[in-house]
Amino acid sequence: MQTEYKQITLRLPNNMKKESQVIFDRNVVEFVTVAAEFCKFLEQAEGMKRPTFVDTSLKILPLLYLKAAMLPPCEAMGEEEPENYVTEEVYEIVRMNLAGILGEKDDYLDVFVSDMKYSDQPITKCISEDLADIYQDIKDFVFVFQLGLNETMHDALALCRENFALYWGQKLVNTLRALHDVKYGQPDEDEEDSGAHHDDDPIF
Repeated sequence: MQTEYKQITLRLPNNMKKESQVIFDRNVVEFVTVAAEFCKFLEQAEGMKRPTFVDTSLKILPLLYLKAAMLPPCEAMGEEEPENYVTEEVYEIVRMNLAGILGEKDDYLDVFVSDMKYSDQPITKCISEDLADIYQDIKDFVFVFQLGLNETMHDALALCRENFALYWGQKLVNTLRALHDVKYGQPDEDEEDSGAHHDDDPIF
């Protein structure tokens, strides 16, 4: 994690405009670091055991939320949105890998979505799809930041912060609740056999 932090900060240009100094803010740098680790975790999750994936997700997601909530205010400087990195194919690869890990535990009932006002029944959601949605926003942000162009970095930060408030922040806490239920709810027979405690799981 420390190595990636140095790589990102060393690639930032020195001749920054006054209005874009916000990208040097400590909270921004810390968010970029956690965001990059989150993306790396999902990209390398294929084949991971479900208990390990769930335990690690329950550690990194609250940290990602905390760092996003601490981002300083900023507004876009340009008229065009920053370049996107995540294609539909990349998105589907991530989503399918996560769905494969979670199996029958992927679906959960969500009562805190906008569609609920048109229905008296809970809406079925998928952890894998929610995480892939969050990944899409975060990866696009990290990709632009690593290019090292000050105005696009600033605009990517403004867009990511806005999307966190309006979109993926809520998805994150909903998914966190679902993952908590996977870990601490009624265990499967397979998970009981494999043991409920995992001291060697990675900690973020």
